[in-house]
Amino acid sequence: MSTTRNSNRHGFARGAALVALALLFGLAAGCGKAPETTTKGGGAVGTTAPAFALPDLEGREVKDTDLRGKVVILDFWATWCGPCRMEVPHFVRLQSKYRDQGLQIVGLSMDAGGARDVRPFVDEHDVNYTMLIANDKTAQDFGGVLGIPTTFVIDRKGTIVKKFIGYTDPAVFEQTIQPLLAEAS
Repeated sequence: MSTTRNSNRHGFARGAALVALALLFGLAAGCGKAPETTTKGGGAVGTTAPAFALPDLEGREVKDTDLRGKVVILDFWATWCGPCRMEVPHFVRLQSKYRDQGLQIVGLSMDAGGARDVRPFVDEHDVNYTMLIANDKTAQDFGGVLGIPTTFVIDRKGTIVKKFIGYTDPAVFEQTIQPLLAEAS
């Protein structure tokens, strides 16, 4: 009887370990493919970030040129994406901490329902950064966003300096932006 109990415990432990590994891989990999994107277009590190003009949650147009002179974390995400949702509180803290030094975080929502889907999430999580409604063209222009979260760090001149795919630890973002924020605009 104790052999059966030990076998069951070991089997459960192996199963739990496999589930934990799958969850960890899922967090690192992100949330699958974003709607119909390709790998064509810009978005490469070292190039100028593609131009865009997208609506915010109130329908006002925000352009990439509105962000020049700031260090930008540009995050393709969606409310249904677990790893994306995990990054939001980190972005809220970074925006609070570095706003006065010239950081601007911009969420580019890929939610099919647009502002109707995003507004309740933003309100519930006290999001303090710019939230825009992106589309397939935006994802294409940034090199084809194949999975989310996909996040770009852009310097004050509009050059892409880093691209992260999947959940990224907030310390990595902080280490990436600090030298950029220290540079004069």
